[in-house]
Amino acid sequence: MNKKYSLWVTVTVAVLTAIITFQITFIAVDGKYDRAAKNEPEAVRKLYEIMSIYRDGYIGELDESGVAEAVADAYVASVDKYGSYMTADEYAAMRMDYGAQLVGIGVHVIYAADTGGIEIMNVMPESPAEKAELVPGDVITAVDGEAVADLGYYPAIDRIKGTVGTTVKLTVARGGSVFDVTVMRDMVTEQTVLHHVTSTDASIGYVRILSFDSGTPDQFISAVEELRALGCSSLVIDVRGNPGGLLDSVVKILDYILPEGPIVRLVDNKGQTQTISSDADCLDMKMAIVCNGSTASAGELFTSAIKDYERAVVVGTVTYGKGTVQSILALPDGDALSYSYKLYSPPYSDNYEGVGITPDIVIEQEPDVAGINIYKLSETEDTQLRRAIEELRRG
Repeated sequence: MNKKYSLWVTVTVAVLTAIITFQITFIAVDGKYDRAAKNEPEAVRKLYEIMSIYRDGYIGELDESGVAEAVADAYVASVDKYGSYMTADEYAAMRMDYGAQLVGIGVHVIYAADTGGIEIMNVMPESPAEKAELVPGDVITAVDGEAVADLGYYPAIDRIKGTVGTTVKLTVARGGSVFDVTVMRDMVTEQTVLHHVTSTDASIGYVRILSFDSGTPDQFISAVEELRALGCSSLVIDVRGNPGGLLDSVVKILDYILPEGPIVRLVDNKGQTQTISSDADCLDMKMAIVCNGSTASAGELFTSAIKDYERAVVVGTVTYGKGTVQSILALPDGDALSYSYKLYSPPYSDNYEGVGITPDIVIEQEPDVAGINIYKLSETEDTQLRRAIEELRRG
């Protein structure tokens, strides 16, 4: 299953490709699941046969408690590359995650390749990390006395996460010093939008959308309004590495940006089409969008819809190529199923499943910075961002 690893939201190279709608639907279980094996499809008959053999003749102790979950995982993995079967705990974590509420310490992080640690790129406002006076650039080298390099990056992140009210001891390298700090975990609203005025032009604002969850629209609108109040008349919107998220979230942002007209076209397996449209209000700012191969799903819909309306110049590299939307169904036992149930297309252009979106200006990072995480590049070092700013200045 695709999971979003995070302390709140973790900025990594992992591509999470999800555009999701929620259907909190309990599927009724009726007698059809009790039919004789002979009435079932071949795959189900085979499973019945295997179960019968084990129940009749297996010499060991038979524990079938995990069979249903294993079979469900295998079925979904075999037929739906974007689908996933979730346990009740995984489902609860996913709902909290997309609901913009997470338990942790409140930082965005990347892997620090030179030290094997966890580098903090951003500290969320009013978070436990901010209260503990952690700052961007700090590198977490150990968690509760165990080195991150020994634990591994993702296991170390899992160690940092926990339950509200518990503490974690972090060993932190800052400059030439190393110190320990104890942080109490808490609930914090996930920050999925970062923004600032560009250092090279005070009339251009920069907005990075990390993902699309329920809190992203309000954060995006607040960021844009703040930048306008600071005198910005143009925007660079960065969706590089954006894995997607909630359909409703990206639609709200596109409605804020685009004029009256279609936003997205959804097509189900019967060929029925649903079109979601925006109202007449729109954002009257010059825009450039920066994308790359890790821009996926809702990040691609965002890019392609604005591109269709010719409201922005798109700079970067071809995107991931996911034009399928998933729906979440809650099962009677508390587990859940995420399955692909519709294709979605931009307002006017074709569906990009397996193809991706080609920017107006295709540009790679320069070779001397190509191996550096984009979150660590300055505006002058970041080839793609620099080109986007140049395009806006050129008008």
